[in-house]
Amino acid sequence: MSTDAIVLLKVDHKEIKAAFKQFQDAGDRAFSAKGKAREKIIELLTVHTYLENEVMYPEVRGLLPDLTDEILESYEEHHVADLLAVELAVLAPDAERFTAKTTVLIENVSHHIEEEEEDWFPKVRERLGRRQLAEIGERLLEAREKAPHSPAQPSALKKSIDAVLR
Repeated sequence: MSTDAIVLLKVDHKEIKAAFKQFQDAGDRAFSAKGKAREKIIELLTVHTYLENEVMYPEVRGLLPDLTDEILESYEEHHVADLLAVELAVLAPDAERFTAKTTVLIENVSHHIEEEEEDWFPKVRERLGRRQLAEIGERLLEAREKAPHSPAQPSALKKSIDAVLR
């Protein structure tokens, strides 16, 4: 398996989009299926945003400071996703706003993924060598071992607080 940071993050994106599709393909009254999809979405997003916030964004920002504005926007997009994930985590699948809130999360994250894959990743790939991307990928893999899987875990809460205070 590749340790290229961009390849690893694109694999995450693919899994996240599959979980979105699982939610979207569930019937309107398929509350159990939607609840299971929600759990998967929250877990995948919690891990992924942690990895990008704690490893990818700081590393790229240090190497390519001219991408700072894009990275700061990405931090904010993650913060919005984190807030929606926390709200969804405690919302019953048959609640009136459950589907609407999940749809907003899906739309926001899909837009974020599209921007990363079509604009930001190509800029990073063009300017960082294979070795640098592999080294960042190694750190992503190490961080994945300790990454939170729930927005209620302390490291996920710290990430949310950092988004407000930094």
